[in-house]
Amino acid sequence: MAAVDEHQATVGAKPLCDALGLSLETYYRQRRPKQHRALQRRRSPARALTDFERQSVLDAPHSERFGNRAPTEVYATLLDEGVYLASPRTMYRILAGNREVRERRNQLRRPLYSKLELLATGPNQVWTWDITKLLGPEKWTYYYLYVVLDIFSRYVVGWMLARSENAELARRLVRQTCRTPGIGPGELTIHSDRGSPMTSKALGQLLADLVVERSLSRPHTSNDNPFIESHFKTLKYGPGFPDRFRGGFDQARSHCQVFFPWYNDEHRHSGIEGLTPAQVHCGSAPRVLEQRQQVLHAAFNRHPERFVRGLPTVAELPAAVWINPASDRTASPVLQTPSLTTQEQSASRSTH
Repeated sequence: MAAVDEHQATVGAKPLCDALGLSLETYYRQRRPKQHRALQRRRSPARALTDFERQSVLDAPHSERFGNRAPTEVYATLLDEGVYLASPRTMYRILAGNREVRERRNQLRRPLYSKLELLATGPNQVWTWDITKLLGPEKWTYYYLYVVLDIFSRYVVGWMLARSENAELARRLVRQTCRTPGIGPGELTIHSDRGSPMTSKALGQLLADLVVERSLSRPHTSNDNPFIESHFKTLKYGPGFPDRFRGGFDQARSHCQVFFPWYNDEHRHSGIEGLTPAQVHCGSAPRVLEQRQQVLHAAFNRHPERFVRGLPTVAELPAAVWINPASDRTASPVLQTPSLTTQEQSASRSTH
């Protein structure tokens, strides 16, 4: 800009602006005094209401006569009396500019639920649970499957199949599952949605007695409980899952007794790098990953030409698992899982 000012008398402003890649209009606009530009921006149109007229528009709804009337009613009433202040839209705009447009009726205002963030850096820190329906032999007959899942290892720490859904059954399952050794007071959080068994007073009192923190999803927010929903999809989309349990309750229970040991001990979970939930939950995942790396190393030594990107490496488990992770937080891909004794492993198996 200074170069154009210096040489415009000899060369001209337009050639200089073209050489510098500067718009001629921008150059002239920047030369105007800032005070002049500010005055131009604040210039009001000639048809705008005066301050006195705007105050008259505000005074009319404030009067005792029109205290409970909408601006459209005020406008119509005054118009019948031969008085015109402004159009209804202008009255609304002036009231809104003074923050006087709001809902005046006593309506229910639901609380604003903040987005929850749950973090697990190892097993038995955050559990999530839910109830799903299994179709019975006849229409309108259901069996209710209660499942408690560890979000870090994806291990099913407890499950129960029942003919009904109520708070007492949920309380019984949670109380039996929380007997897992190695969980101290205040170390565990149990997350769920806002179903009636989850929000029941009986379950809340039990969790308070066990010093276990209860976490609830936001209302009408299905993705606040993703791990248990993914587990139910694995259950119901499996090849052996029937469209209906036509053999009744015994068939449904037999199916669950086969499914959950397979899920915990044999299912290669994609969310934990192809390991089984039991391997992560019981602390043997680092050893398994080390063995996998040795196999890859041996394959690379036999045929290095087949690995154009060099020695393949096994993906490591994340050090942290989130429900609703914060956007500014990232977890270091280092696995630290405490080993469990044989007694602790048997105690954390499924209950039914």
